[in-house]
Amino acid sequence: MWEQIQANRRRSLVLIGGLAAVLFGTGFFTGEAILPGGGGWFGLALAGVIFAIQWGIYWVGAESVVLHGIAAHEVTREEMPRLHNVVEEMRIAAGLEAMPRILLIADPAPNAFAIGRKPEASAVAVTTGLLQRLDRDELQGVIAHEIGHIRNRDVQFLTLAAVMLGAIVILSDLALRTMRLGRAGRTRSASRGGGQAQVVLLILALLFAILGPLVAQMLYFACSRRREYLADASGAQFTRYPEGLASALEKISMASMPATFANRTTAPMLIVNPLRAASGRVSLFSTHPPTDERVRILRRMAGASLADYEAAYAATRGKGVLGARTLAEAPRTERRPASTEGPILDSLTAKNTAAALSGYVPVFCGCGLETRVPASHPQSAIRCIRCGARLPLPAASSAAAPAESREASPTAPQELQFQRQSRGWESFRCACGRVMQISPGFQGTRLRCSRCGSQIEVLPCAA
Repeated sequence: MWEQIQANRRRSLVLIGGLAAVLFGTGFFTGEAILPGGGGWFGLALAGVIFAIQWGIYWVGAESVVLHGIAAHEVTREEMPRLHNVVEEMRIAAGLEAMPRILLIADPAPNAFAIGRKPEASAVAVTTGLLQRLDRDELQGVIAHEIGHIRNRDVQFLTLAAVMLGAIVILSDLALRTMRLGRAGRTRSASRGGGQAQVVLLILALLFAILGPLVAQMLYFACSRRREYLADASGAQFTRYPEGLASALEKISMASMPATFANRTTAPMLIVNPLRAASGRVSLFSTHPPTDERVRILRRMAGASLADYEAAYAATRGKGVLGARTLAEAPRTERRPASTEGPILDSLTAKNTAAALSGYVPVFCGCGLETRVPASHPQSAIRCIRCGARLPLPAASSAAAPAESREASPTAPQELQFQRQSRGWESFRCACGRVMQISPGFQGTRLRCSRCGSQIEVLPCAA
């Protein structure tokens, strides 16, 4: 998608310029309205500080800002091997050099999004509801769509827009609060003369403070609905099965429950915007094209190449979407047959996974009662409330280590062991309290805790 990558770079420059104009305009006029005769320069300086902070956040920790408030947990290959396999397949098909991190969100609503400042440091986030509802072909389509966003550098643009939007909101809120507090002072100043100029500055300050976030949000929402069409084209090309993505879009858009983590910042990043999924109209504030139109284009494709998507798009909308250079360089891709694999998570596994991600360890009693215990529970055992039996909490225990190694590095990660009790899904606590998961397909002998770095030897089930 050569043209799309170039376009995203140009849009990033325009976006930065537009947001900077709104930000510095808000700072200048608010400063002059509150402190006449030089306060505008103070406002510009304050706006510059906020802009510099937000820009630094974008370069250092943009993901953490966007993901703030979303309970997204990184999952390892040992924890979810089938999901890792799907992402790895689509990464190879897209030609990405670096493997994106995989984030799992404990939410029953099916959805997904990609995030990252650059392809080498990107992540794909999916919900447990998505893994439970979609079969493998549909999941591949969704992952391929998000990988397409990463390859086309859409996520770089959207992440930048989301972070910079925060600067406008912060300064506008600060301006409105400051103007309310300084109302009495402005009234006395106006009574001594120069009131007309003061009123004009106040009106301009209010316009920038109130309309600034709205204008910035319009820029963010109009980042380009075209990018969704291009990501759909990439998804069909990478999977070689357009029907998988089409069916997935239908299931996601018709889900009865909304994504609880979706907000005005994250919704434009999702494959289907849950805040506007039911609307088939496109307005100035629409972040996605109508889902039924996206599905119709995918199902009109004769093959699975970009040229096939271009033909289907032109037949649906009467014009093209892909650039000439992209079409000239894209290979022909034949459609593959459908697979017979179902969802990679069943309802019970999805429930257990969500509990583990939320920090709960399931404890099973011989009487048939299951109890979920927080990872922070201070005791190593609990009492069954049904039969009164004492139940030890599944946890990794300390492995024997040479005394000289402990003396040489007393703060080094611990060597731990965990004895498996079954060949199914199991959850247990690391020594640091983090809940670890072992899947039925786990074939390794060791795990590494991402929180404390401890190496955990997994002993096979005796039965």
